[in-house]
Amino acid sequence: MKRFSGLFFVSLLSGAVTLGGYKLFVEQDGFFSKGKSIVTMAPTNYNKNVGLVPEGLDFTEAADKTVHTVVHVKNVSYRTVTNPMLEFFYGFNGGQQQEQVGTGSGVVISEDGYIVTNNHVIKDASDIEITLNNKKTYKAKLIGTDSKMDIALLKIDADEKLPYSVFADSDNTRVGEWVLAVGNPYNLNSTVTAGIISAKARNLDTNGIQSFIQTDAAVNPGNSGGALVNTRGELIGINTMISSQTGSYVGYSFAVPSNIARKIIEDIMEFGNVQRGILGVEGGELNSAASKELGIKETQGFYVRKVTKNSGAEKAGLTKGDIIIKLDNQEINTYAELSGFINTKRPNDKVQVSYKRDGKIYTVPVILSKNDYLSAEFKGIELENIDAADKKKFRISSGVRIKDINNDNLRPYYDELKGTIILSIDNVATPDVEAASKVLQNKDENQSISIEMINKLGQRIRIII
Repeated sequence: MKRFSGLFFVSLLSGAVTLGGYKLFVEQDGFFSKGKSIVTMAPTNYNKNVGLVPEGLDFTEAADKTVHTVVHVKNVSYRTVTNPMLEFFYGFNGGQQQEQVGTGSGVVISEDGYIVTNNHVIKDASDIEITLNNKKTYKAKLIGTDSKMDIALLKIDADEKLPYSVFADSDNTRVGEWVLAVGNPYNLNSTVTAGIISAKARNLDTNGIQSFIQTDAAVNPGNSGGALVNTRGELIGINTMISSQTGSYVGYSFAVPSNIARKIIEDIMEFGNVQRGILGVEGGELNSAASKELGIKETQGFYVRKVTKNSGAEKAGLTKGDIIIKLDNQEINTYAELSGFINTKRPNDKVQVSYKRDGKIYTVPVILSKNDYLSAEFKGIELENIDAADKKKFRISSGVRIKDINNDNLRPYYDELKGTIILSIDNVATPDVEAASKVLQNKDENQSISIEMINKLGQRIRIII
């Protein structure tokens, strides 16, 4: 009986092994079944989707959701046109008012009519007109702008609740992710184009934002201020510019990340202006050439060349030579990544800064300083940002003031230079202390620089120091 039981158990086990082996290796989807190998094969219908979206991905819902939230923005401004011949012969100093019209796009972000667009779309506008997707037209009120980040906030009083876009976390977007650009290029309302995110934190060396989302979705003149959305129709960016020598789309376009746009909008609503915090470090991103010149091994991260006095970075103990590699949970490899992250923060926000020093990694909390209170110094000249009163008095939009002079060679000119407003350094515009610092950090103390400025009498002068 025991022998029979043993034979039965062996037969049962053998049958189970045979069946399992067939299932695993031979049957369809088994290891040795047709089409299965260590080489991963694309689905048989993959070639049918070349240039199209992957199977199962549908843009229609996202497009339908977004087109109703994107509006046409009409900017009307006026300028006086004079006739120099009439002025010369007849002393005629008058002129004719000439209307100028510009167009762009905007995105409704609340049911009660708040709209976000680009600052350059509504710049110098005397009247702003909004046309919804349902063809209804309204006059818009300008709530606030941030020219540095190229964002403006408008408001219309509609007679109905409006469909609006919700913001996604742009930090969570990924290179290669499908996106839609929705806007009004060439006055063609409700145009939708598709593409992928080509790069994040793209630095284009502009005087303002340094952290664009780059996409290959077609964007043309008139798309500015329109929506860049993910496949769920959530807002991940505000389309703002293209890279082209012709002025039309040739392959890449750029958008202000939604996290930055949202922070600017919240600041304008709460404070009336943008609250811009800064870390308090100056330097540059590392690469092989920069690392070789500095004599260090690391080729990634942000190298600190200078720490601003009284800044949060100085109080936290950061010093020249430190390499910032992470802010909170975001890795930092480029200046654009650092700038983009800080631009989503306000003064007094706390940021966990991870940095390398002498081969070891440290993490310290840094409280961001307010940009307005910080200054820069070069060749014994201390600079500070100008305020709204200065802009109005001298009829300028930006510049930095000479706050103090500690240069013995310039002491004889102290009274004349103190309070003077610098417009550019070596023909590079200096809209604020941050921009001036960026120009000056590449200059040697012994190198002569040319400065264009406005003196206390409102006269433009140029000096070389």
